[in-house]
Amino acid sequence: MLNYKPKDWAGKLAAGFLKNPLTSILGIALLLLGFISLQVMPREEDPQIAISGGAVIVPLPGAKAPEVEKVIVEPLERKLREIKGIDHIYGMAMDNVGIVNVVYKIGERREDANLKLYDKVMQNMDQMPKGTMQPLVKPFDIDIDIPIVTVAFYPKEGSKADYEKMYEIIRKLQQKVNAIKNVAKTTLKGSHKPQFNVDVDLNKLSAYNLSLGQIMKAIQSVAVDVPDVKGRTKDNKLLIFGVKNAIESVEDVKSIIVAQYMGSPIYLRDVAKVERGIDYQNFKTAYLDMREVKKGSEEEEHKEYGDFLPEKEQVTLTIAKLAGTNAVFVAQDVEKLLEEYRPILEKEGIGYIVTRDYGKRANEAVNELVHHLVITILIIAVMLVFALGFKESIIVTFTVPAILAVTLFVAYITGQTINRITLFAFLLSLGLLVDAAIIVIENIHRHLHAHDVDCKDMDELLVEATDEIGAPTNIATLAIILTMVPMAFVGGMMGSFMKPIPLNVPVALIASLFVAYIFTPYLSRKLLKKPEHKHPHCPVEKEAK
Repeated sequence: MLNYKPKDWAGKLAAGFLKNPLTSILGIALLLLGFISLQVMPREEDPQIAISGGAVIVPLPGAKAPEVEKVIVEPLERKLREIKGIDHIYGMAMDNVGIVNVVYKIGERREDANLKLYDKVMQNMDQMPKGTMQPLVKPFDIDIDIPIVTVAFYPKEGSKADYEKMYEIIRKLQQKVNAIKNVAKTTLKGSHKPQFNVDVDLNKLSAYNLSLGQIMKAIQSVAVDVPDVKGRTKDNKLLIFGVKNAIESVEDVKSIIVAQYMGSPIYLRDVAKVERGIDYQNFKTAYLDMREVKKGSEEEEHKEYGDFLPEKEQVTLTIAKLAGTNAVFVAQDVEKLLEEYRPILEKEGIGYIVTRDYGKRANEAVNELVHHLVITILIIAVMLVFALGFKESIIVTFTVPAILAVTLFVAYITGQTINRITLFAFLLSLGLLVDAAIIVIENIHRHLHAHDVDCKDMDELLVEATDEIGAPTNIATLAIILTMVPMAFVGGMMGSFMKPIPLNVPVALIASLFVAYIFTPYLSRKLLKKPEHKHPHCPVEKEAK
């Protein structure tokens, strides 16, 4: 039973956990929770910033740009400004269509912003001029528009893979990538769709007195492959008619009858050259610079590139992840699928290079900062050996990973990701985290070397030493926390980017108080001992006369 009655909650915590058998279990549990949180927390190179907005597209067929501006764009801009949270509105009027782009303030919830935008447009449909078509509200998907993995596919040297076959294989692979957990969006850059190309000879067209419109209608009339429901039978079954697509080869296209001339049919081959190819009118061709291949093992692996073809036409598959998910795991799953698909690609003569691996970069950035964090902890431990002593240094050094473990766990359960800014917040607060533990251990050290140490019980001494510094340590920590609070109110892009600092530093400082008041006295009781004096000096109370 302690004779000393603690006055501050620092002493009460020390007294409550000093002899508690669960204290050691609590310490081990905290370290395990921190380690597990570090492993399972979503990793990113930079924090994702919530950017909301959208475009409202309103078609008005037959209207000129000035008219569209007056009756569509300007009234719509006025109505959209009634929505709370909008930062900028940009209107654009063209012939037949008006477009209004809306950008919300950074930090607005994307789902709520999209819903408010759609509601406002629909509420004012009755004010649209006659002839206006249904507006299209297209939200911005900034969260999933930035790819974390990009893979460039190219035909290998000497392979017989044509573009049509290559496109078909990559599209199938894209479908499989889309099925990977937490993959949000995939696109093909530099791709060309296979098609039949019809080059019309204008001279022959004039000779037969035909127009391009007749050619287009003739092709469209046989290029339909849509089943048609024709009602139900007596036994209540659907009756569906379908016509097989009439165009399946180049010869089918050439044999299309476009008109009659003097009683004889005019075929498409009579007025045009027909070939099977790609949509060459799409000028978004991409090339892969083979000279940028890294030296070393990768160069040996891809030595079939050759030095005589520095550039190859390629198709890039981009993969984006869902917001708040682990970029490392998503990238690893994508690369695993690519390895499984490699035999099929090699069989068809298609090679690939991972040109962007955001997951790998994020993992390296996080591991590097964790490595620096460990080095910093070791440096602190060595410095404390000279300042306080070996055993005291061990006690203070234990508190650092315990505090970081608590902070990581809180960050994990609150939905944060671990990134460069999160770890920078830990590094920033690292020097502050040991303050409370150092103050406690220093006061314990002072009490252990006081002249009346022999007259006090060790447990009472530890509780008293912790309780003495409780109030000033609490105030000092609170003052530091208050210096971080204003950063939470910084708006704009910088405020969202630096948000992990005001979120994590205060949590780490509060955790440092609890860890210092609970574990420093407990470990001191296990590791430190009162110095032995040959002649104890205990104050003796004078007897009353």
